[in-house]
Amino acid sequence: MAQQDPCDYFIGIGPDDVMFLDWKPGVRIEAANARAAVEAVNHLAAGNRYPLLVTMAETAHLSRAARDVFAEPCAASRIALLGNNPVDRMLADYQLAVQEPPCPTRFFTSVSEAKAWLRLSPEEDGRGAPQETQGDARRDLRGDLHRDRARPGGRTAP
Repeated sequence: MAQQDPCDYFIGIGPDDVMFLDWKPGVRIEAANARAAVEAVNHLAAGNRYPLLVTMAETAHLSRAARDVFAEPCAASRIALLGNNPVDRMLADYQLAVQEPPCPTRFFTSVSEAKAWLRLSPEEDGRGAPQETQGDARRDLRGDLHRDRARPGGRTAP
């Protein structure tokens, strides 16, 4: 089952019960199309939560307003960001550094590794406790452990 937005992305749920959101290469992700994508994810999930594979390979831009949208909780139980070059990794790393993701989130360059991680239970992933009860430690998109430093305004930084 898949839906097509003729402008920016393709979304669906695969036979493995992994939801996918594929951004078109070269797309500029702004607040409006980010919001439309999040609403499409929530609508397709129909009240359920799914692991979400987001293909962001070669997106041209991710605005601050779009990052704010992606920081809000949605139907994703965990998010694997799939890219294929250092720019994709930089965009993903920056997103996590400036805003806490709404669920466990990691960057991958391999579809098979991303899907394997998406299928892990929190216990298998080493995240048995909810994020907010794990003290001052968190993982970046590569899975590296960092200690948070308080930032003015209540945000944390790696």
